[in-house]
Amino acid sequence: MKKKIVVLTGAGMSAESGLKTFRDADGLWEGYNVMDVATPEAWQRNPELVQQFYNERRIQVLQAQPNAAHYALANLEAHFDIEIITQNIDDLHERAGSTKVTHLHGIITYAQSSSNPTLIYPVEGAEIKMGQLCKWGSQLRPHVVWFGEAVPMIEKAAQICSQADVFILIGSSLAVYPAAGLIDFVPREVTKYVIDPKIPTVGHYQHIIKIEKSATEGVKELIVSLLGS
Repeated sequence: MKKKIVVLTGAGMSAESGLKTFRDADGLWEGYNVMDVATPEAWQRNPELVQQFYNERRIQVLQAQPNAAHYALANLEAHFDIEIITQNIDDLHERAGSTKVTHLHGIITYAQSSSNPTLIYPVEGAEIKMGQLCKWGSQLRPHVVWFGEAVPMIEKAAQICSQADVFILIGSSLAVYPAAGLIDFVPREVTKYVIDPKIPTVGHYQHIIKIEKSATEGVKELIVSLLGS
């Protein structure tokens, strides 16, 4: 039976693929105030602006390529039972070949009904257009969890973390809740690797191994540790 490795990835995982988050620029995301484009209130106030913003982000995601860290995690499936939980809304883990990926904050290549979040559709092309409706007649919006919305996959993610034989945190500041609390569900005795150029505060956890490097360089070091070569 393969050892179960649970990986939680944040923005730093995709940074080397050229994808940024609002945290890179003091609350601005590609020149937009996040409260103007990433809240239910913003959608109610100006849905055209929100739709335009995520259409632009979707184009960026479609043009981006998985980096060496994405591919390395996918290749680890040959040796371990790998489950990835990601805070990222891109599909780079899947495109690199990872087969078990849980998206906490949605995935930008899908749309959802603005009235029923369980109605989810793949986006054809790069844009969701105003006037594109779900089967019940409501406008389609990005399949992304906005600030102030519930995180529907958090219970599943917590359950996955509780089953970890090894836990790996890559590229997350542990600043966004409830995702930041997932490490608390990892069994205390489990080894926990933390990979980031700026290691978040994890001093109160046991069995921590810190790798203070970018995702691509840090995952290289991680693989040597896991495979012994």
